[in-house]
Amino acid sequence: MTFDLPKKLAEFLLRHPKRIHLIGVAGSGMSGIAGLLLALGHRVSGCDRVSTLETRRLETLGLKFYLPQTEETVRGAELVVYSSAIRSGNPAFDEAIRLGIPIVRRAEALAAMMQFKKGIVVAGMHGKTTTASMTAHVLRVGGLNPSHYVGAEIPILGTNAHWEQTGDYLVAEGDESDGTLRIYPAEHAIILNIEEEHLDYYSNLTAIEQVFNRFIDQISGKVVYCDDDPHAARLCSTRPNSISYGKTDRALYQYRNFAGGPCGSRFEVWRADRCLGSLALGVPGAHNVSNALGAVALATEMGVPFCKIAEALDSFRGARRRFEIRMQTVDYTVVDDYGHHPTEIKATLETARSLQCKRLIVMFQPHRYSRTKALQKEFGSSFNLADLVYVTDIYAANEAPIPGLSGNTIVAALRAHNHHAAVYVPKRSMLHREVGRIAGSGDLILSLGAGDIHEEATKLIKDLEISVQLREVMGAGEVRLYEPLSRHTTLRAGGPAQFWVEPETRGGLANVLEFCAVNRLPVMFIGRGSNLLVRDGGIAGVVIHLNRGDFVELTVNGLEIHAGAGVRLKQLAAAARNAGIGGLEWMEGIPGSVGGSLRMNAGAMGCETFEKVVSVQVVSSRGEFETLLAAEMQVQYRSVPMLRERYAVSAIFRGEEASLEAIDRKLIESSHKRKTTQPIAASAGCIFKNPRKSPAGKLLEELGVKNRRVGAARVSEVHGNFIVNDGGARAEEILRLIAEIQSLVKERLGIDLETELQIVGMDDE
Repeated sequence: MTFDLPKKLAEFLLRHPKRIHLIGVAGSGMSGIAGLLLALGHRVSGCDRVSTLETRRLETLGLKFYLPQTEETVRGAELVVYSSAIRSGNPAFDEAIRLGIPIVRRAEALAAMMQFKKGIVVAGMHGKTTTASMTAHVLRVGGLNPSHYVGAEIPILGTNAHWEQTGDYLVAEGDESDGTLRIYPAEHAIILNIEEEHLDYYSNLTAIEQVFNRFIDQISGKVVYCDDDPHAARLCSTRPNSISYGKTDRALYQYRNFAGGPCGSRFEVWRADRCLGSLALGVPGAHNVSNALGAVALATEMGVPFCKIAEALDSFRGARRRFEIRMQTVDYTVVDDYGHHPTEIKATLETARSLQCKRLIVMFQPHRYSRTKALQKEFGSSFNLADLVYVTDIYAANEAPIPGLSGNTIVAALRAHNHHAAVYVPKRSMLHREVGRIAGSGDLILSLGAGDIHEEATKLIKDLEISVQLREVMGAGEVRLYEPLSRHTTLRAGGPAQFWVEPETRGGLANVLEFCAVNRLPVMFIGRGSNLLVRDGGIAGVVIHLNRGDFVELTVNGLEIHAGAGVRLKQLAAAARNAGIGGLEWMEGIPGSVGGSLRMNAGAMGCETFEKVVSVQVVSSRGEFETLLAAEMQVQYRSVPMLRERYAVSAIFRGEEASLEAIDRKLIESSHKRKTTQPIAASAGCIFKNPRKSPAGKLLEELGVKNRRVGAARVSEVHGNFIVNDGGARAEEILRLIAEIQSLVKERLGIDLETELQIVGMDDE
């Protein structure tokens, strides 16, 4: 590349409309270039691995978009522009080289378009997007009609890039990551900060400063620099065209009497010994006050009246992913931020802490292997203000993995700095579950990183909003996000429930069911989880657990017992015994509840639930209650079809008169038989239905499957039809063991062994 390339490219772009193709057009920087080229009248196409809202918007303006990046997309192009993430091996890139099509980097295309305007370039490692956005907005309100090019969607500016035919200026971010900063022919510049960064490209800080020096040498107008940054001050302070700003006494432009809050800041602006006036800034954080002061200094030097500057900054609301408050309720605040360098992280956490949250919970995604390796020590001390830090794996961008480096590298660095509340979650897609499970009222949740971590914030916000609505419609009770169902099944295995709901009243339950029906949320009821296996991916939708209030009421009237769905069978058997009611003794050893027993027509010791049921009160999926007589219900072996679309909330059981001695004798017999024939370890009861020829347990014992295992899942040595969890077994291991047993029985005996165990939920991602 030669330094006169922008001029030659500018001449090329000015001659007549060209067919220009952009590889990697979905990126924020490349989509901005596409928008500018379209505004200049060129025929623009682009390709990428994914489509985005921005590419779809550009298509309405004339962009021809291709998915994915294939060879044919570049054919016919007169110029190809590519992003810094594109390398040799990309089919479109390689085809452009093979065909000899002129090919330039994104920065070179921007530098060429800057030849048509008076460039204002904002440069530095941190804060470029926000400061460039502020500057463009201030100049627009000030009547200068600037064009702009920034690295994110800016609501107040409309888009990330805009070409204004009538204005003289183009405000742009200057990308220092690959050395191309030095090619921008700017009239004015704002230098925010200079420090070690992008060490995948630069050898050290000296190499970075050389590029900044080359850039500053080309500035024909004002060089506005932050005097609080030692490297920026060292490079700029002796230049005759420099203007300093900051909180130091030696800065020409200073901010004083700073007062920050959750919605923004107030401060005074001074130029030397003169107070220009007070400003209200519409985004929070001291670092944003510094960014705003840079925009104020340049705009003032360009002649924009201070009243117009104040008007602009009061209305400024920031860029997407720059301390973007995505959700704010009385219970939760969720913020998304692009920060990925230790300096940025510290500043962002300081701003988050200024919002006076109960706990600051961070979801962090490291960006690039090279940065993680070079700055792992600095990362270790960057999260001191966070109460909890969840770190996922590294977003590679265009880099190949470095062996031994992962998100756990950051966690180790945090623990080395005595931050012990740091957790490594390798799968980014699972991160919102971990945070949603522990989120509480008053928490501020921050998603942080330059990759795709914002997707976790989006998922979390959606679930938090639904959980808030569920609480409101339900009233008394409890709603929890991503409750581990291993806590609620006797097998002690399985993934989480997306929404775990425990209503206390029938009215609350009806409201929840109606809400779910209207919003098309799947619903499942879980009792004690004694005949249930939940897959490791958990259960999407609402899982209702009736274990409180109306649903645990238990009353005795003569030989009849009215029991709520949440009453444990052990409690029911005890109440019957104390009232002198016989016939329910077999329930004593079953670990389930009334609701589950009704749904499955559970049984033991030769007895079944519905042999003792008079009636069942049920609720429909729309929240409507009715009472069904047991005699009218189609009851089958381990199945009651009428309870598939209706949910049992209570039942009336009828026993018979019996002496305490007879009842106690049966209770002892039931307990003894269960203890001697069934395992004590975590299990779900019988796994398989009994075939016609022989009980499943006897059949499996004869095949010698006892103690057969997959991982921590094992066939009990006590009973061949029980699978036990020896500790930490995953549902996937239990399912593999079930499949092995079924295959063995089919191969040896020709029998299709069916599961009695209910298997629900999704497989893990």
